[in-house]
This record gives sequence, C-alpha cells and structure tokens, in this order.
Amino acid sequence: MKATTLIMAPMVLLAACASVPSGPSVMALPGANKSFEQFRADDADCRSYAQMQTGDSNQAAVDAGLKSAAVGTVVGAIAGAAIGGNHQSTGSGAGAGLLVGSMAGSGAAQNSGRATQQRYDHAYVQCMYAKGEQVPVAGNPAPARRWVAPEYYPAPQPGYISAPPPPPSSLPPPPAR
Repeated sequence: MKATTLIMAPMVLLAACASVPSGPSVMALPGANKSFEQFRADDADCRSYAQMQTGDSNQAAVDAGLKSAAVGTVVGAIAGAAIGGNHQSTGSGAGAGLLVGSMAGSGAAQNSGRATQQRYDHAYVQCMYAKGEQVPVAGNPAPARRWVAPEYYPAPQPGYISAPPPPPSSLPPPPAR
C-alpha cells in the first residue's frame, strides 16, 4: 500500500499540471458602434462557445501525462529487475522510471495543453469576429508604396505658352578622325 501511494502521488501531481484554458490568450476590443455592455455579453457568449469547442481536450492532456508516467514506471521496474535482480534494484529502477516517465508525461501534458489553448483561442476569435468585435488578425501588412513620377507630361492647357521641348537626351556621335 505504501509503495503504491509513493508511485501514485507524483502521477496525481503530474495530472494537476494539465490545465483547462481559463480564458482566451488574445485580446479583443469592442467593435464600432458597440456598447461595452454588448461587448461583455459577446465576450461571455464566445468564451462559452470556445469552451464547448475544446471539448474533452483537457482530459486528453491529463491522460497523456498519466500514461507516460505509468509506462515509464513499468519500464523502469522491468529494467531494474533485469539489471540487478534483487528487490532493491527493482525499487531503484522503478523510481528512475517514474522520474523519467513523469518528465516525459509533463512534456506531453504541456504540449496537449498548448494545443488546447490554441483551439480555444481560434474558436473565441472566430466567434468575436462574427459578432462584429475587433480581434487581432495575422498576416503581413502591405508594403508601403513609393511615389513614382509619371512617365508622361500632361498636355498644356489652351492659351498656355510652354517652353520649348528639352534637347534629346542622347548625345550626337563624336566626329570622325
């Protein structure tokens, strides 16, 4: 019973590392001609919508962490038994396996949590945009346009006396020697 408690305690703590998105990680602002009260109602509605869209992803993060820790413990115990063959080596192998499995499980839970937050943010932004609120957009802004002089000169107005045309830009050929 004591050994089971020692093995299960880190796995329970690991499961606590996988967190449910508590809200969006992107900023939204009230849309044009929207009151703050309307914005708050839209925000609450879109948070609920985003939470529904993420579904059981949070449970998947917890399961990934627990599964990795459990597999690491079993592999560590088997490796410890195979190497040492006595009871003390098996415990050391199981402990090392739990440590390595917990680290791998923590990484799996973090990756799953990141993916869940990203799905939540996408659903939230889509909902807020559909309701007419201001949301961030991705993309590269259009490059600044340079002013370029026109290739022609406009015709002079009637009655306007214009200067003679400029000389040709090409030089005459040099005299023959």
